[in-house]
Amino acid sequence: MKKIVLSALICLLVVSAMVFAGGNKQAGGSAAPTWPTRNITMICPWAAGGGTDAILRALSQAAEKQLGVTITVENRTGGAGAIGHAAIKNARPDGYTIGMITFEINSLPQQGLIDFTYADYEPVIRVNADAAALTVKADAPYNSVKEFVEYAKRNPGTISIGNSAPGSVWHIGAGLLANETGIDVKHIAFEGAAPAVTALAGGHIQAVSVSLAEVKSQLDAGNVKCLGIMDTKRSELYPNIPTFIDQGYNITYYTWRGIALPKGVDPAIRDTIIKAFTAAIDDPQFVTTARNMNLALAFLPPAQFATFLKENYDAVTKTLIETKLLD
Repeated sequence: MKKIVLSALICLLVVSAMVFAGGNKQAGGSAAPTWPTRNITMICPWAAGGGTDAILRALSQAAEKQLGVTITVENRTGGAGAIGHAAIKNARPDGYTIGMITFEINSLPQQGLIDFTYADYEPVIRVNADAAALTVKADAPYNSVKEFVEYAKRNPGTISIGNSAPGSVWHIGAGLLANETGIDVKHIAFEGAAPAVTALAGGHIQAVSVSLAEVKSQLDAGNVKCLGIMDTKRSELYPNIPTFIDQGYNITYYTWRGIALPKGVDPAIRDTIIKAFTAAIDDPQFVTTARNMNLALAFLPPAQFATFLKENYDAVTKTLIETKLLD
């Protein structure tokens, strides 16, 4: 009888200990499942092969080392970036869908092309910023910005400049170029910089206003030549290419890219993602890859990135009005 009572007492103590331990675990917040437990989807609003796609894939590979799972990049193109940006915003807020937001989130709303803004995202980090560059076919009859402008003025409406869709960063860049130099050109839209550059190399258009990183392969192959970059300093990778300022045109213009989440992600998961991508941007292999692609890294942490988004939105609105791309 004593053995039965003793056994029952021991069982009761074990159960009580388990309940107590479980209660403490829950109260301490460590009962939550480890994140991530499966692979992550990374949404890219632009076509494969462009600057956004290239830097996002490299950064995702670096972040995989931090998170221990595979990050699969999905290109959701269309609508001048609207399709991909909407997919990021509308994703389930569980941390398993992340995205790269770009300049266009600050240019599409003013034009009525999307009904959401930068404020509908949770900023993670800003990754990079790149200046626009004026690139033409290798055998084009002009070798400087001045010669290009003079040719355009002698032949109004005959030069076609390719860009990454209406209302996109490079469309506005081409509009700024035309407005500041007083030339009349045709703006040709593509779903990203990569197809625009391909069209230029094939002789279907006369110029593109995309970044140096996005023309790098065709530039290195000798199929195109860059007349100038809209930056305050020359590229480290291509120091022989002058800036617009070097050539007497006070024009500077940049795009930017950053990582963001849909609103509502659990703060603990969000912090894990922030830490992973903050570490990833300093990954030596990623830094080397970005440098080799001529992509200028311009890191900003979440709070500063949020401030930048607001300031950039206001500046872009002003530019849209000045270039007459926005009434």
